[in-house]
Amino acid sequence: IQAEEDESHMDLPKVDDKEGAVPAGSVTDHTTTEREEESIGDGESVKERKLRENAEKFEFQAEVGRLMDIIINSLYSNKDIFLRELISNASDALDKIRFMSLTDPGLLGEGDAAELDIRISIDKENKVLKLRDRGIGMTKDNLIQNLGTIAKSGTSAFLEQMQKSGDMNLIGQFGVGFYSVYLVADYIEVISKHNDDKQWIWESKADGNFAISEDTEGEDLQRGTQINIYLKDDCVEYLEEDKLKELVTKYSEFINFPIYLYGSKEVSKEVPIEDDEDDEEAEDEEAEGEEEEEEEDDMDVEDDEESEDDEPTTKTVKETVYDWELLNDTKAIWLRSSSEVTEEEYHKFYKALTKSEEEPMAYSHFKAEGDVEFKSVLFIPAKAEAGMFDNYYSNNAALKLYVRRVFISDEFDELVPKYLSFLKGLVDSDTLPLNVSREMLQQHSSLKTIKKKLVRKALDMIRKLAEEDKDDEEEKEDSDSEAEAADESKEDGESAYDKFWKEFGKAIKLGIIEDSSNRTRLSKLLRFQTSKSDGKFISLDEYVSNMKKDQKQIYYLAGASMEEVSKSPFLEKLIKKDLEVIYFTDPIDEYVMQNLTEFDDYKFANASKEDLKFGDKDDEEKKREKETKEEFKDLTKWWKTLLGADEVEAVKISNRLSTTPCVVVTSKYGWSANMERIMKSQALSDDSRSSYMKGRKTLEINPRHPIIKDLKEKYTENNEDEKEL
Repeated sequence: IQAEEDESHMDLPKVDDKEGAVPAGSVTDHTTTEREEESIGDGESVKERKLRENAEKFEFQAEVGRLMDIIINSLYSNKDIFLRELISNASDALDKIRFMSLTDPGLLGEGDAAELDIRISIDKENKVLKLRDRGIGMTKDNLIQNLGTIAKSGTSAFLEQMQKSGDMNLIGQFGVGFYSVYLVADYIEVISKHNDDKQWIWESKADGNFAISEDTEGEDLQRGTQINIYLKDDCVEYLEEDKLKELVTKYSEFINFPIYLYGSKEVSKEVPIEDDEDDEEAEDEEAEGEEEEEEEDDMDVEDDEESEDDEPTTKTVKETVYDWELLNDTKAIWLRSSSEVTEEEYHKFYKALTKSEEEPMAYSHFKAEGDVEFKSVLFIPAKAEAGMFDNYYSNNAALKLYVRRVFISDEFDELVPKYLSFLKGLVDSDTLPLNVSREMLQQHSSLKTIKKKLVRKALDMIRKLAEEDKDDEEEKEDSDSEAEAADESKEDGESAYDKFWKEFGKAIKLGIIEDSSNRTRLSKLLRFQTSKSDGKFISLDEYVSNMKKDQKQIYYLAGASMEEVSKSPFLEKLIKKDLEVIYFTDPIDEYVMQNLTEFDDYKFANASKEDLKFGDKDDEEKKREKETKEEFKDLTKWWKTLLGADEVEAVKISNRLSTTPCVVVTSKYGWSANMERIMKSQALSDDSRSSYMKGRKTLEINPRHPIIKDLKEKYTENNEDEKEL
């Protein structure tokens, strides 16, 4: 196993991933198991087992004894990660020998020794889990320095850091990943062979002592390291093949070297059918009787012979065989250039990563360089998960974090903001600083840098999806009528971005509310229906391009349904003037518009609020409006007094009505009537606490409507007779 930290540790240059890889597993030599069983001992229990008498014995550092106790009893919260750490170390050892073989190919050796892989085997009878690699191996000095000295950065410094932080769920930065194996084992054997030394056995019971002796009893490893893990009684689950497959798939699926598990599987086999002798004699007697009775009928005899020929001579049986099974056949495509990866490969990788049968809606593959270097592949799923917004603030992002192709966690809330938690994919970094357990980032500034770049790339991916749809629509418009008729069925279907908006549109709206730094980018991704869109969804860019020359505002109206907003009296004058109005029918739209006040230097105007303007007025229009206000001054004053200050703030002449006699609008800076309706429908709403947010009401009357004219005449005739009025 690769030493956790040694003097030869360095950032190694990248080499061909395929060099040294083994395409398929080979069957174990039948004598291997026998030799290993002989080397285990006479069957004593792990607790009774003693270190080899002829071994040279050592003591760990004084601080190491304390640290081992912390590791076993407090440090790790998840035992499963021991296999991840061991496989990661094995991969490092294989990387090192592969790199050194570039200048000296003879280091790899020949035959099995040249096959760079990791192999896991199980001995259920003795409760031993074995992990072997053909990496660089360790000399006796390496074993003493690297497995006898925990963390070359200083164990005392590590313990001091632990005491300061108070975080007892940390481990990795300090080179103690190997010792996580004591979470599941009481006794460990590390058998290692380096090209420059003999084969040695390092053994320890995690009691503050370890021993090293020359290996003269076991199998010749030729080169590499094998760890024999004598499992605790409560950890025998790690002897199950399914459990090991699950852990390798979860944590080490994209390790650069093949990982094999020696296990059993059932195969179908064709074998000859063997009949009992009695059955054969009975059949012979029956056949002779039939021949004597029907000897004259040649045709029947021929038919009997044909039927006998048709009877099967073999049968299929299930047989259990043992062989090496490759566990990590999915390639880490993010390590390759995006120009070298085909769309089919992206789709296949997405299905392997998410365990989904559907193809992604879109994907983005990129490499980020700078203070923190990382590679990433992001996918937009074809459909939103059920209940995605039900537990919006408690759901974790679906991105997986890898470091050098080793899975670290999929529970990072800080990788992407909540509104992008629907994204699938991964982030892999070779330079990411980790704390000891590899379960949290040590420097939050690095995480912020990754988050910023991921958000930018994710929004670019969504933007490109929208632009592709726009280009497709333009091509359809430019096509001739014959092609349009042929594609009529396609035009009726949803475009790619329409499907995205249907599934994830609410996430974009939540982003506008939560992410002020990307609000402008997100606003370009909004889609909505308008008074002129004929049921189609358009963008704000399209709305602005369709605006009238003298139009200075973007008009919108929010309501409970499309029917309600489209027939609202608030829109009468706007529709009459041929001004386009955006329709909002989702409750979250009200919150969105509280945060999105303008777009492309145009202010948003709510058609249900007071002081609605339709553009610049000429002098004649201003004069006429002033005369109308003066004419209805007494009526509006009387009407306000009649309703009372608690009901309305004012009664005014309306400039938005054409066919409706009057309408109630809300003040410019309070909640709209629709927003009040939404807030009242909340299960825990409190009118007393939200009263200060309610907009003041204004009654607007239509001076051209017959009812209002008649009311004015009656007021003029009977203004002193309150009963008559």
